[in-house]
Amino acid sequence: MFTDFINTVSKWAIPFLLFFIPLIGYLRGVRVYESFVSGASEGFSTAVKIIPFLVGMLVALGVFRASGAMDMFAAVLNPVLTLLNVPSEIIPLAIMRPLSGGGALGIAAELIGAYGPDSFIGRLASTMQGSTDTTFYVLTVYFGSIGVIRYRYALTVGLLTDVTGLIACIYIVNLVFG
Repeated sequence: MFTDFINTVSKWAIPFLLFFIPLIGYLRGVRVYESFVSGASEGFSTAVKIIPFLVGMLVALGVFRASGAMDMFAAVLNPVLTLLNVPSEIIPLAIMRPLSGGGALGIAAELIGAYGPDSFIGRLASTMQGSTDTTFYVLTVYFGSIGVIRYRYALTVGLLTDVTGLIACIYIVNLVFG
């Protein structure tokens, strides 16, 4: 019953937003198309500004994976997550998600391809993709694009949120699909 509700909501969420947000803007007198074009123009100039930060982050991520540090980190986390009844296959995704959205999406696709979308691992991977964020990407790209060089507590809070998101994903997937 609850799974059917979630499936229905997920099927209609994007079409609902794509229809009603412009409609509400139009009804409020916002020039929707002009606002969209203006935002796209600003987005392009921001994209050009963040290229050096993005290249630096991608190089660091490549070194992290190629050096074997990600595998070592996964090996350290494995005993703790095994106690929490979390499959070890999900550890690389949990590590990669704060670092790179594209890398995490690749790992999630591999997990879903290997275990199926309706498996516990597939559902956990999908939930993690939608519920956690790319903390290092956000700090590097967004803060870099506006010139913030002192992150203060943003990294700590971002990583704590990632851990909280991981725990919430495990709990919710066990509750709904377990």
